[in-house]
Amino acid sequence: MKIRKILSIAAVGAAVYAIAQNNIAEEVAWVIGDQPIWKSEIEETYQQMKYDNTPVKGDPYCVIPEQMAVEKLFLHQAELDTVEVQESMVQQSVEAQINYYIANLGSKEKVEQYFHKSLPEMREQLLDMARNRQRIQMVQRDLTKDVKATPSEVRRYYSSLAQDSIPFVPLQVGVQILTLQPVIPRSEIEDVKARLRDYSERVQKGESDFSTLAILHSQDPGSAGRGGELGFMGRGQLVPEFAAVAFNLNDPKKVSKIVETEFGYHIIQLIEKRGDRINVRHILLNPRVSDKDLSDAIHRLDSLRNDIVNEKKFTFEEAVPYLSQDKDTKNNRGIMVNDANGTTRFEMSQLPQEVAKEVNKLQPGEISNAFIMKDPKSNRDIVAIVKLTERVEGHRANMSDDYQLIKDMYENSARSKILQNWIEKKIKDTYVRIEDGWRNCDFQYKGWIKEKSSEE
Repeated sequence: MKIRKILSIAAVGAAVYAIAQNNIAEEVAWVIGDQPIWKSEIEETYQQMKYDNTPVKGDPYCVIPEQMAVEKLFLHQAELDTVEVQESMVQQSVEAQINYYIANLGSKEKVEQYFHKSLPEMREQLLDMARNRQRIQMVQRDLTKDVKATPSEVRRYYSSLAQDSIPFVPLQVGVQILTLQPVIPRSEIEDVKARLRDYSERVQKGESDFSTLAILHSQDPGSAGRGGELGFMGRGQLVPEFAAVAFNLNDPKKVSKIVETEFGYHIIQLIEKRGDRINVRHILLNPRVSDKDLSDAIHRLDSLRNDIVNEKKFTFEEAVPYLSQDKDTKNNRGIMVNDANGTTRFEMSQLPQEVAKEVNKLQPGEISNAFIMKDPKSNRDIVAIVKLTERVEGHRANMSDDYQLIKDMYENSARSKILQNWIEKKIKDTYVRIEDGWRNCDFQYKGWIKEKSSEE
């Protein structure tokens, strides 16, 4: 232990000396093993958290360096275990984050101005952060992989909870849906294609800039403000029809043929290829649905509802696979699945607004009248009917209605205890030095402040 501490101090001293040689003003706040935590790192992380609206519980100059120190403990374990991550997943997460910044700040230039770094510099830093984050998660999963709750353990855990610790579960519902896309006249589709061909020709002739046309005309709300730019994506992140054309583009000056997807009609322009990822711009147009087409679709679904409810010709579940045009639910009897938790229960706020409005009028087993809603994917007007299958009023969680929720709470609690014990043992076995001015904190974990000994 004595030799390890001397080597750690020597490594930090070398790092400080190297910075001094480069005339860079820097200050060490903490040292974990042989890894310094710099004041500039803490400041930069704090700024990042403020931008992302990440809440900091307590003094940020106590919380942030402690979080960094814990990360270094996990990363050291990742080195010992030779933990490797899938680089393509790291790159995808970074590009998604950069695209988020561009979308919110308005342009690449504004992102660089805000963070005082070029995008290539930001990308490299974010890659390191994402890579480390995934390695830490893998170590944590390995440490807690044996946590599996039995029903008796869940019951004991629930019985031990104080009343005010039992979560309140808001109103939840189970819903089935049947959707119909109104018929779109061929003339409307041809008009959309003609507009896209016109945009393409103007770009090819140098009369217009693709990104300007995207800002003015694209109906993709996520990318139009960025000139149609999607950011770097892998093939699997794009719908197959779009990916097949985009990944075959080679000339950034050219514009693709018109591509039809579930979202509408697109033209695409290559920006850059980087390995198995691609960055493109696109312009999306959707054919408009006329009031008459919507009215006809509503009448058709109201007739269908009458056949189910009054005529008893067939059931809702029997009608869905033959008539519904919702790809996500038609082969599952129309049952909607909550992406947030993987169950068939939704809080009202988690449902599309139009669906929630209709569901609120129903009792379990009832079917709504036909109504117009926006398709979550294409943003087109479609027509739907819904059936309420379950309605669970707001309540304190209980074992009969909320077993999975309580089981998750128990397992999360067990994992947290394992990780806390591991961290505190790792702190005890690791050289730690906290500089004056950074020590007066109420830390989350015990043992950071070491008693001075002759070994030091």
